[in-house]
Amino acid sequence: MTEASDIPIRVRPEIAALPPYKQGRQAGDDAFKLSSNENPFEPLPGVLEAVQAATALNRYPDASAARLRERLAERFGVDIDSIHIGAGSVSILAQLVLATSGPGDEVIYAWRSFEAYPWLVVVAGATAVQVPLTADARHDFAAMTDAITDRTRAIIVCSPNNPTGPVVTQAEFDQFVAAVPADVLVILDEAYAEFVTDPDSVDGLREPGGTGRPNVVVLRTFSKAFGLAGLRVGYAVGHPRILDAARSASIPLSVTAQAEEAALASLAAEAELLERVRTIADRRDCLAEGLREVGWRVPAAQGNFVWLPAGDESREIAAAFEGAGLIVRPFAGDGIRISVGEEESVEKVLRIAASVVKDLPEGHSGRGLA
Repeated sequence: MTEASDIPIRVRPEIAALPPYKQGRQAGDDAFKLSSNENPFEPLPGVLEAVQAATALNRYPDASAARLRERLAERFGVDIDSIHIGAGSVSILAQLVLATSGPGDEVIYAWRSFEAYPWLVVVAGATAVQVPLTADARHDFAAMTDAITDRTRAIIVCSPNNPTGPVVTQAEFDQFVAAVPADVLVILDEAYAEFVTDPDSVDGLREPGGTGRPNVVVLRTFSKAFGLAGLRVGYAVGHPRILDAARSASIPLSVTAQAEEAALASLAAEAELLERVRTIADRRDCLAEGLREVGWRVPAAQGNFVWLPAGDESREIAAAFEGAGLIVRPFAGDGIRISVGEEESVEKVLRIAASVVKDLPEGHSGRGLA
């Protein structure tokens, strides 16, 4: 945390107090990086070729990413103005928060959830309203409904929830949105939607035209399932005028031509890419079940990661994984997120997890031992 007195210019106190974003640790050649929810598969040759062919580096990209918008609009049965492209879905989330919320306004989200949510709200000058998850690491929609006030401007719903893993069901989401005032924005963050295998899960884009609710915007990304994390490209589907507001709050030309080409090539190769996604989902299920078998209480996992509710022992246990060449993501006081990585990493994760769970005290939230 930074002290305002250490900064040689005048900075908003709440920004000075905000710790900078820290990504998952990088891994050396002899370690598995399981800290950033990255796709362990390398890009397909056709995707690489598309990126390599985009050589006009001396020219600005198309600011609207029109070809990608057209392709996605056709896919989802919406007008092109109902699609917005950004440098990752988190950048669009930032634009939506800036467009709707400022000093005196409130943004509601479940907690713990994606770690960017708190600082996006602070940067906008708004007030974060964090609603604790249920005991099984899911959104508490009754409590979130109760948290709505006349100052609420936006609500973020993350499904599958990052970092804990469970989905929001379609029935839960529909009931919740019906209770939200029509002039309050609901952002459905579905960064991991392609990994979901639960048939009851919400799917913001299950029907042509999206949710059919004007105040709901759905976020998706090419970073996870499509394996383009290094190129930063995501998209939103929603009401054109809401997306216009997001576009007004965006940094122009932030989506590169290479990112657009890679996304288009990925959509063309979607069938092959989704085979990889199914492999990761199967690996995730085996990992989650294996962790339960060795004694961990693991919430339902529907992203490309699993959650160990390690509580106060999170940093200590993460260090044990790191010592074995497994770079995981600890969240101090809450738990550890482990990305689903290479097949060779699974047995190693289970071995270390089994060695540390037995040291958890009786009654610990992460302990599933009899």
